[in-house]
Amino acid sequence: MDRRQVLAYRIAEHGLHRGSTDVADLAVVRAGLQDSMRDTALLAAVARLDGPVSLVDDDRLVPAWTLRGAPHYHLRTDLAEVTRALIPLDDADALARMLWQRKELAATGVAASEVVFTAAAALRKVVTAEMTKGAVSTAVTKLVPPEFSRWCRGCNATHIHEQLMRIATPLGGIRLVAGATPATLVPLEGRGRMRTTSDPAAAMSVVTSYLRLNGPASPGDAAEFVGTSRAVVDRTWPSDLAEVDVEGKTRYLPAARLPALENPPEPDVVRLLPPWDPFIQARDKALLVPDPARRKEVWKMLGNPGVLLAEGDIAGTWRTKSSGAKLTFTLTAFAPLRPAAREAAEAEAALVAAARGFEKHDVTWSVS
Repeated sequence: MDRRQVLAYRIAEHGLHRGSTDVADLAVVRAGLQDSMRDTALLAAVARLDGPVSLVDDDRLVPAWTLRGAPHYHLRTDLAEVTRALIPLDDADALARMLWQRKELAATGVAASEVVFTAAAALRKVVTAEMTKGAVSTAVTKLVPPEFSRWCRGCNATHIHEQLMRIATPLGGIRLVAGATPATLVPLEGRGRMRTTSDPAAAMSVVTSYLRLNGPASPGDAAEFVGTSRAVVDRTWPSDLAEVDVEGKTRYLPAARLPALENPPEPDVVRLLPPWDPFIQARDKALLVPDPARRKEVWKMLGNPGVLLAEGDIAGTWRTKSSGAKLTFTLTAFAPLRPAAREAAEAEAALVAAARGFEKHDVTWSVS
């Protein structure tokens, strides 16, 4: 398979042909819809649904810190299995899930699984009603061993490690409050006893979901998405996979999806995808955007733009700036677009502005 066919498959699997009117039907929601920046999950849904969208007001959806400790919307009926998938398989898995704070937590001298479960138990004890993240952090820091905390210059305070708090929170039976600013935590309805036994089958389902949406992909890609090590993913690697040669590299896809890969619909859609959209969460960035200079425009250290999807490819980036009731879009194409594609992109901008509650908008274009 070449990259164009792989992208056509992913566009269809991600629901970007806008063939559904119900958010619960979207595969990206079943996998978890990341909401790390304002309105990113909402705009990801807008790009996929034919009709009005509201995540905050949909009782079927619940936000929580889940994959990689990032906030995601999940179907309420899926959250229990998602939480089971987050329970570390062992100390190596627990330490890998600390991500950028791995070295600091390893320096505690405490087994990584014990660190996670101790933090989860403390969070469960503290969060018995709705509380802001800051209030929870202050209270939990007093309960956990001091080596689980650090001095934060930005907060001018000592508090529990950020990533530790995020990965421990769902294990303690705690979710986020939809639409709340600042981040607000609340006990999960009907939470039972805290579970510490890992569930390899649930962990495998996360890998399978990634391979379905963003496949064909490698074990390393899946591990980065899950937020653990390649060795851990190798232990939860699905058996019912097909090997696919993607431009000379062996990649994997659920065997049941092979016919869809072999004959995807024409990717003749134009969409404005927000930062952290599931489509650009695929870890094989060089496949998504082969040009290294273009990749630097799409994935930045800070302040990622949204991406313009057109003609079956990532065709540019977009940003917005608000002023009162007006939202101004700056669309930057990687190459000149056909007039029909530009017109379709401007229609998408109107949908984005309306979803964000702006009465007026305008669009400016440039070519990088």
